[in-house]
Amino acid sequence: MPRRRVGRLLSAAVALLLFAMVVNSVVRNRAFQWEVVGQYFTSAAVLDGLLLTLWLTGVVMVLGFLLGIPLAVMRLSDNPVLATLSWGFVWIFRSTPLLVQLLFWFNIGALYPTLGLGVPFGPQFITVKTVNLLGPALTAVIGLTLHEAAYAAEVVRGGILSVDAGQTEAAQALGIGRARTLRRIVVPQAMRSIVPTAGNMLIGTLKGTSIVSVLAVHDLLYSAQLVYNQTYQVIPLLMVATLWYIAVTTVLSVGQFYVERHYARGAARALPPTPVQRLRARLAAYRRSLDSLRSL
Repeated sequence: MPRRRVGRLLSAAVALLLFAMVVNSVVRNRAFQWEVVGQYFTSAAVLDGLLLTLWLTGVVMVLGFLLGIPLAVMRLSDNPVLATLSWGFVWIFRSTPLLVQLLFWFNIGALYPTLGLGVPFGPQFITVKTVNLLGPALTAVIGLTLHEAAYAAEVVRGGILSVDAGQTEAAQALGIGRARTLRRIVVPQAMRSIVPTAGNMLIGTLKGTSIVSVLAVHDLLYSAQLVYNQTYQVIPLLMVATLWYIAVTTVLSVGQFYVERHYARGAARALPPTPVQRLRARLAAYRRSLDSLRSL
C-alpha cells in the first residue's frame, strides 16, 4: 500500500484554492474588460506588431550568436590580443544598460554624421549620411544584436569550458585538428550546457524587444500603445500584449524542452520523459492505486 501523505494533500488543496481565488478575481473583474481584449486580440495592428516582434527576435538571436561564437573562440584563444579584444567587447556591452545603448545608436548621427569606405587613415571612396542610413528598425537590430552577442559569447564560452579537457586531449592524441575537434567533438557536447541558457536568452530577447518602443518601432507593445492612445482603453490593450507574450513564450518553452531532450542523448541511460509521457505514467499509477483499493 502506498504511504498516505496528508501534509502533501493539504498543501496541494490550499495551493489549488489560492489559485482558484486568483483566477476568479481576474476573470470576474470588470476592469479588465475582456470583451475589449477579445475584440483587439486578433486586430490587424496588433498582429502586425506581433510579426515585427517575432522577426526582430529571430534576427537578433541569429546575428547575436553568429557574432558571439567568434567572440567566444577569441576569448579562449592563446592570442592575447584577440582574447583582450573579445573581453573588452563583452565588458562594455554587458556593463551598460540596453536602453542606453539603443539611445546611443539612435543618436549616432550626432557622433558620426557620415560613414565612409576607403583606405584606412586615407581617402574615402564612398560616403553616406548616417541619418539616411540608420532608421529606427535598423537601429534596434544593431543595438539588440551587439547586446545579445556579448551574452551569447559568454554562454558559448561557458558551454565549451564545461566539456571535459580529456576530450580535447584524446582528439589531439588521434591527430585531429583543433578546428575539427571543436566542431565535431567539443561543440556537440557543449550544446547540453548551451541550449538551456540560450533558450532563456531567446525568451528574454522576445520580452526585451518591447524596449524598442522608445524608438517608435512598431513592435507588439508599441502597437498596443498606439491603439490605447486613441481609445483610452489602457488595461485591455496591455492585457492583449501580455497574452500574446505569454502564448509565444509558451511555444518557445516547449521547443526548448524538445531541443534539450535531443541533446541529452548519450548523457543519460534514458531520455527524460515528455509531458505527455509523464501524464500517462501518472494516470497509470493512479489507476493501479484505485485497483489496489478496490481489491481490498
